[in-house]
Amino acid sequence: MRQPTMADIAAHLGVSRQLVSIVLRDMPGASQATRERVMEAAIELGYTPHIGARTLRQTKSRQIGVAFVPTHATEPDIVEAIYPAAAEHSYGVVLSAQTKTRSTRQVVDELLGYRSAAIVVIGSTLTEAELIGVAKRVKVPVVVVGAGERNRGFDVVRSAGDQGIELAVRHLVQLGHREIAYVHCESMPPAALRLRGYLRAVAEAEIESDVVNVRGADFTEEGGAMAGRELMERSQLPTAVVAGNDQQAVGLMQVLSRAGVAIPDEVSLTGFDDSRFAQLSSVDLTSARQDPEQMGRWAIAAAVRRIDRPALLPSLFVVEPSLIVRGSSARPCVTPAASHRASSAKG
Repeated sequence: MRQPTMADIAAHLGVSRQLVSIVLRDMPGASQATRERVMEAAIELGYTPHIGARTLRQTKSRQIGVAFVPTHATEPDIVEAIYPAAAEHSYGVVLSAQTKTRSTRQVVDELLGYRSAAIVVIGSTLTEAELIGVAKRVKVPVVVVGAGERNRGFDVVRSAGDQGIELAVRHLVQLGHREIAYVHCESMPPAALRLRGYLRAVAEAEIESDVVNVRGADFTEEGGAMAGRELMERSQLPTAVVAGNDQQAVGLMQVLSRAGVAIPDEVSLTGFDDSRFAQLSSVDLTSARQDPEQMGRWAIAAAVRRIDRPALLPSLFVVEPSLIVRGSSARPCVTPAASHRASSAKG
């Protein structure tokens, strides 16, 4: 058994391979009837194009490489938006996942092996200097999605994370909360920006800041769980908690719920991203939304812009967030039970 080729289609129909190639590459030179015959034969024989061979024949690459981290909740949504955006510019997409066993360098090298005309890196934990080093090494435009500021090495597409956190804090303040904690995880690339938003918002509301700094953890559910356990050691819980992202919020929610703390009756909770986790009916999380479709479109637009005009300097594209209010936030209702649970957990 072998994969059917254009030559097989040509032999099946009794036409030249060149004619089959014209049809399958959607080039002029064949009648509509011939095109229909060739396409029907391709389906009948189970023909699929050899993308690698086609790429090698092209004088100009029509592939954009995308590096992503599959464990991050929002990245699949951004990737989903990248495909149609790339197709609008007649580019294909090559994906490569960064995992615990695959470094950013390995992922980027793999994408370059597919002759990618540009590289889009989503959710990288590399520093700006390290990313500039990557951009210099690869010699093609690099777009970083998720965090960063304007620089001379690579384009940046990110949300206004500080504004999103400010929206969450203001929402809680308007509900009447005055004890609002914030879960901060330094390893998250946009962590510093989002923390600034929290500190600005509590200062504006003239309430004390309460930062739960989760050290030595990642910015997934486990980081939120660590923050939850730290909060449960206190004699008194805050009336509201703002998490740096939805995954942390979900981990925090699980710890509080298992301890018998009712959300939002005793503690209101918000996240950031408006990921699929937040939208689950069992979670129903109030969250600052960063539009993944817009981020995916802008990532491709930034890449194509510099593919077409290499002399252009990299740019910064910032997506404005919005707050999606759900059932995890409500007016404060501090009860003795909440204090008792926290005190019992500590004991």
